[in-house]
Amino acid sequence: MSKLILLNKPFGVLCQFTDPEGRPTLASYITQPGVYAAGRLDYDSEGLLLLTADGQLQHRIAHPRNKLPKTYWAQVEGAVTEEALRALRKGVTLKDGLTAPAKARAISAPDIWPRTPPIRERQSIPTSWIELTISEGRNRQVRRMTAAVGFPTLRLVRCAIGNWRLDGLAPGESRSLEVHLPDMPEDKASGRKPRTAGATRQQQSAPRRDDRSAKRPATRRNKRRPNR
Repeated sequence: MSKLILLNKPFGVLCQFTDPEGRPTLASYITQPGVYAAGRLDYDSEGLLLLTADGQLQHRIAHPRNKLPKTYWAQVEGAVTEEALRALRKGVTLKDGLTAPAKARAISAPDIWPRTPPIRERQSIPTSWIELTISEGRNRQVRRMTAAVGFPTLRLVRCAIGNWRLDGLAPGESRSLEVHLPDMPEDKASGRKPRTAGATRQQQSAPRRDDRSAKRPATRRNKRRPNR
């Protein structure tokens, strides 16, 4: 079993434990030593961040190959249209290429904490909320996606990573749980049992008995003695 920490990262906090510029970091909220963030969440974004001391679990969560879905609530400028939602579901073209299809729907304003400082709003332009689920991890991807369809993001809250959710955590609050690490996907596909790197090296370095006997030089029997 591996230990996982679920943190509601506040707005304006770096997703690291030190900063030479003196900006707020995770050190103000996480006191357990030896844990690191599994993935990232931007300085100006809020919500769920996962941390662990287990390197294998961190890799499972953060590696793009595993395509762990991440769900966000985005408050955008303007009243989002169905046309924009369809474009998000289909995939939008960004500078670094076409995004994978996403789950996107319009939602009512979620019942969450007020942001400090509040977002920039213009009285003449309404705002609306989108729930967006993606399985990629590009830099500032959600913000770029909503801007690409004409609705810039004003506030971004990550509410879920896979099956882990905020579930009432206030900004700066965290909770811990035990996680069972399942088999690697390639082990499941092949039916092989997962092996540790140490065991693999040991098996590879130990010569087989048959190999040792095969390499012995053949002895010549019935060798003739020279005539005297």
